[in-house]
Amino acid sequence: MAAFLPDELWRHILEIGVKSPAKSLSYKELCCVSISCRRLRRLSRDDSLWSHLLSSDFPPTSQSSSSSSSSSSSSSSSSSSRKALYQIRFERDREKKRAAHRRAVMRKESQISEHLRRLRDIEASLARESDKLKASASELSNLHTVRQASVALNVWQPEVVRGKQKQMVSQCAVPVESRISGVDMEFRLCKQQITMLRKSYEEERRRLDAAKRELESIEYHPLRSCERTSSNLGGCSSTRKKIKRCIDMEGCGKLGKTS
Repeated sequence: MAAFLPDELWRHILEIGVKSPAKSLSYKELCCVSISCRRLRRLSRDDSLWSHLLSSDFPPTSQSSSSSSSSSSSSSSSSSSRKALYQIRFERDREKKRAAHRRAVMRKESQISEHLRRLRDIEASLARESDKLKASASELSNLHTVRQASVALNVWQPEVVRGKQKQMVSQCAVPVESRISGVDMEFRLCKQQITMLRKSYEEERRRLDAAKRELESIEYHPLRSCERTSSNLGGCSSTRKKIKRCIDMEGCGKLGKTS
């Protein structure tokens, strides 16, 4: 029944599909229609269809109005069809999207490297503050021992013990109480600094994980995975065809032998 329809009716059907608000026929569907038969291939090459797709998919901007007018005049002078012009614009737009995708990936990779650098700096600062904390703790313990020895000098003790305590007190050039207060303050500051560094480390780690997830989502291409699966399926189907061909040849050989 469709073969008896005139070209004008088919052309009108294609125009309705292309110019409808829902856009029933995009460039993909129009290309699929063009490979169905020779008649629809000829009708789908109409410039009015592709000019409407060109204006709807690639609307002219204020910056590219002059360039589009010059390109349209040059294309008309070189007798190039609207379909070829659509293909050129499509390839150009695809290259722009690929370049934008590469820039986004590079930007996210630079953010990840920056997060890693900050994590390394925080780890180095944590190591330094931990060493300071250990040194302050050991010094504070020694100072407490010296203070106990200075207090014990006021009480009677054997000469051996008293001599050791005098030696410990004499080795401390700075007054014990002032030194204890200073080292205790340094110990508390080190603990506070370590707590702040650990919080910043956790926050930076969360930012790094978020950036890695964003990079994975940017690098994900469902079309590539579909191409891999389709290629694998194509290989399996070709393998099945080869096996079936071999089985058919063996069956023919057996029939020849029996005959």
